[in-house]
Amino acid sequence: MYHFEQWQGFSGSLWKEEVNVRDFIQTNYKPYNGDESFLAGPTEATNKLWAALQELQKQERAQGGVLDMVTHIVSSLTSHGPGYISEDLKDLEKVVGLQTDKPLKRAFMPFGGIRMAIDSCKQAGYEPDPELQRIFTEYHLTHSDAVFQAYTPEMRAARSSHIITGLPDTYGRGRIVGDYRRVALYGIDMLMAEKEKDYANCGDGTMTDDVIRQRQEIRQQINALKEMILMAEKYGFDIRRPAANAKEAFQWLYFGYLAAIKTQNGAAMSVGRISTFLDIYIERDLENGVITEEEAQELVDHLVMKFRMVKFARVKAYQQLFSGDPVWATVEVAGTGLDGRSMVTKNDFRFLHTLENMGPSPEPNMTVLYSSREPDAFRSYCAHISITTSSVQYENDEVMKPVWGDDYSICCCVSATQTGKEMQFFGARANLLKALLYAINGGVDEKTKKQVGPAYRPVMGEYITWDDVKPAYLRMLDWLAGLYVNVLNLIHYMHDKYNYEAAEMALIDTDVKRSFATGIAGFSHVVDSISALKYATVRVIRDEDGMAIDYETTGDFPKYGNDDDRADDIAKWLLKTFIDMIKKHHTYRDSEPSTSILTITSNVVYGKATGATPDGRKDGAPLAPGGNPSYGAEQNGLIASLNSAAKLPYHWALDGISITQTINPDALGHVPGERVTNLVQVLDGYFDQPSHHVNINVFGIEKLLDAMEHPEKEEYANFTIRVSGYAVKFIDLTREQQLDVIARSAHKHM
Repeated sequence: MYHFEQWQGFSGSLWKEEVNVRDFIQTNYKPYNGDESFLAGPTEATNKLWAALQELQKQERAQGGVLDMVTHIVSSLTSHGPGYISEDLKDLEKVVGLQTDKPLKRAFMPFGGIRMAIDSCKQAGYEPDPELQRIFTEYHLTHSDAVFQAYTPEMRAARSSHIITGLPDTYGRGRIVGDYRRVALYGIDMLMAEKEKDYANCGDGTMTDDVIRQRQEIRQQINALKEMILMAEKYGFDIRRPAANAKEAFQWLYFGYLAAIKTQNGAAMSVGRISTFLDIYIERDLENGVITEEEAQELVDHLVMKFRMVKFARVKAYQQLFSGDPVWATVEVAGTGLDGRSMVTKNDFRFLHTLENMGPSPEPNMTVLYSSREPDAFRSYCAHISITTSSVQYENDEVMKPVWGDDYSICCCVSATQTGKEMQFFGARANLLKALLYAINGGVDEKTKKQVGPAYRPVMGEYITWDDVKPAYLRMLDWLAGLYVNVLNLIHYMHDKYNYEAAEMALIDTDVKRSFATGIAGFSHVVDSISALKYATVRVIRDEDGMAIDYETTGDFPKYGNDDDRADDIAKWLLKTFIDMIKKHHTYRDSEPSTSILTITSNVVYGKATGATPDGRKDGAPLAPGGNPSYGAEQNGLIASLNSAAKLPYHWALDGISITQTINPDALGHVPGERVTNLVQVLDGYFDQPSHHVNINVFGIEKLLDAMEHPEKEEYANFTIRVSGYAVKFIDLTREQQLDVIARSAHKHM
């Protein structure tokens, strides 16, 4: 058993005998059942620092989205000296540390792919160091180059046609959440000692492939821990020992996260479930008179401010897929324990309060782990924050806890992993709507006229039905599922080999559980197209070569999003069919396969690559995001739309089911109190069904139109909206993306 003087006042023993942050939390946290009246406003230091950061953000936007870039140094834990928001204000920062030496300056990170690193510089007007280009082209193979060396022609064709897209084959894969709390609780020396034990016990001397690889990975993790010490020393801190107080706990934890974002530029670099953990330190300090409530809120504000600053160099093609420069620095609050206790603490209020103290913000991706069993006052405060900021997403703790336990983190937008015990292989999305068109056209791409899928017999005839299409669609789905899994197997093999996440994995158990995430795009359009083929009359419009290029659908047919079992049963069939096909295949490192209904903002790019469909969607039109109904399909109000989504079983889509709902304020009521009460009732009813996820926006379309036309207005500088799985500043979306958001339903009645 370990003993440190920094643990004085903390209860429990198991967490002292092994690395077990969950046990520490369950033994020491104090549930809070009160309201938000204790909260403190921003301190003078917070206001000054936030004003300085906002000015930098304005400059960044004025320069086309990039303020500054590193071009001659490869980013590492120790590649840059200490950096601060402002040299003049650095003494005000209660949490310090930047990715580089200057705020909002983007690092050069070539290990995911040298071409993306170079192009991201050039597209922003910077010239990368020629010597670095030469080294990572001639002497050091990057993850991306290795992947493309191994791709088969079939894989390349599927990628370029966008039947599979958003693949993590040119950048860091992300979605790995280090247990950054471990740095604060244990200190680096103890963590290294435990990893050394794992290294000594790795294998029996027989050098099989898995033993060789694991021994090397553990050594890389230990080296990363050593570099974390050096990184912290640059700022004058010794993180070899545990944190002694709340201020150090915040700082130590952030250093763990900083190590991750200095070495990886993944599509999602989540922070994890930190609120309740940090509350334990704050409560001890408050009881001992070490800090005040104002100082506690200041620590939270400054930590969140740092999460708002995370930036990566990206290319324009990436920004089209994931619009608005997101990093998905997801932070979770609340939830309930396996023992039935609420895990809501004062700190959960404090984290949400940052959206009032510093205004709305896309980052961190603020996520409430929701349960109707949580205190009334907390749920009301969440609703208030949603109504006033549109910056919060909700996930159903009651459906996630049986799968992931009570110490899980959201590793991307909506996907869960057990904190410190699991990692995820990120898998982008397969376009199941395009697969339907491939089935009709015998594997020929309706946009390029190339044979991309297998040359199965096309579905012929002027009029077609679901009975005609179903056998062909099942064959095409089966092909797509197999190809998709193999593409991901290849990508993740190469990522482990050439861009291993040593800093993050050093803060995860050595005996790690792995999940394998796939995803679905075009979901509601497939459902409605199948419904049209079943219940309406679908006439095929063909070109001179006999290829189906459009559809004329007459007659009414049920649509997903109206609480109609005829359509919703098709939705369930589609989800179950696809995940069963995925599970047939071997997944890399014996990972557990899962899927999601989630598109991020890639729904627009996917739509461009997808022809007209039997549900009435036009050629090139955006796909509905995530698990949302098709545009214009919802006819029965908010509750009916949510009820359709709630019928999709979470255990069939453990990577998550993303739903985004925009509500006109008047639909919730005419005064603030009424709106809060009604939104709580909506959330309680939705999550009690059970369902998985929802983004909540509360505004009218008029505000979006005005923001699109007048982005220079001060009120829109931080105007944040929820899109599929994350939040974004509306003015940072492309005009196409803005029009897509405007086209979505803004419910005017419940």
